[in-house]
Amino acid sequence: MSPTPNAPASAAVKKDPLETPNLEGLDPALLESKPLEEVQLDALVVLKIIKHCREYAPVTATGQLLGIDVAGTLEVTNCFPFTAKAHEDDGQDEMDGAEYQLQMLRCLRKLNYDANTVGWYQSTYLGSFWNQSLIETQYNYQKTFAQSVVIVYDPTRTTQGTLCLRALRLSDSFMELYQTRKFTMESLIQKKLTPTSIFQSLPIKIRNSHLLSALMHELDDQVSFPNTIENSLSLPSSSFTSRIPSEVSSFSPNLDQLELGHESYLEKHLEYLGETVEEHGQEQWRWQGWQRNFQKEQVRLQQTISKRKMENAARAQQGLAPAYGADELQPTSATLQKLQANEPSRLESLIITNQIDTYCTQVTQFAGPALTKMFMTKAVRREGIASETH
Repeated sequence: MSPTPNAPASAAVKKDPLETPNLEGLDPALLESKPLEEVQLDALVVLKIIKHCREYAPVTATGQLLGIDVAGTLEVTNCFPFTAKAHEDDGQDEMDGAEYQLQMLRCLRKLNYDANTVGWYQSTYLGSFWNQSLIETQYNYQKTFAQSVVIVYDPTRTTQGTLCLRALRLSDSFMELYQTRKFTMESLIQKKLTPTSIFQSLPIKIRNSHLLSALMHELDDQVSFPNTIENSLSLPSSSFTSRIPSEVSSFSPNLDQLELGHESYLEKHLEYLGETVEEHGQEQWRWQGWQRNFQKEQVRLQQTISKRKMENAARAQQGLAPAYGADELQPTSATLQKLQANEPSRLESLIITNQIDTYCTQVTQFAGPALTKMFMTKAVRREGIASETH
């Protein structure tokens, strides 16, 4: 059975009860909290995320990010996966997810690793990560650690030739509105909240340590040098064996990018896009139904008030006291207040709109190069046929 990862929300509400680190002697400018401008990932962190997500695919994999916030740059230096619970182990005693995370932080602190929680990561399939679970988890993280981010990795899109990593965090206006849990049309207009302003996307920078960069240059030099006795004795021995021939330049074309068999990738996107559009239509129909009932109640109430005013005017002409007081002429009623209180939340509609935009963007990014390759293949085939006839 495929293991199901625990929800990482528990880590965002508990802190490691360890001693406070000594920050004396550090530059005060480095300790000042600034709005995040970019996320810097160590290469080892990226490899750990990719390995974990590929092992659990297509099941969603989640994990914890560790690092430090330095002058507007969130430096992620380490990470570890969350525990996974298999269905056949339901009856066994297992360590609680939050306790496991605290134990991991303690062990990393003892080994002199960074043990400051700066967010979490999760995998996705074809960009299908927009849901309320993601928002709820990230909200809990940012309430506990203000500079937290979520790294979303898509292994399916990465197989198309581009590393798909996204760093997201909830905007301040959405955090304020989510705390009230009232996503009415009036509150959205008041906060100027749109589907694109729910999350703030941050640029990602991948960093290699100086030792790792030196090692990669050394290995590259070993591959490029001719295999002679002098070079073998002068260079350090290494068990690294490159699969790239030494005569192949880094500017040589990669013919794997000319593969045309990606119809299933596009078909899956269109299938998910159709389902998401249908869900969006249902949300719109539900809200429009509420709006029609609300408007009918308003019209009925206005007609009632008009009749009462006319009756009061007629009684005033006869010199009689008004039949209805000022309170009874107010444009409100218990039914109208109940309808207004039961306005459907617009949060799901905002999430679905973002999901539709993600699918459309991915289809556009994929269809453009694919169409170019098809035209190029057609031209090459036409030239081949022409040369054979001559």
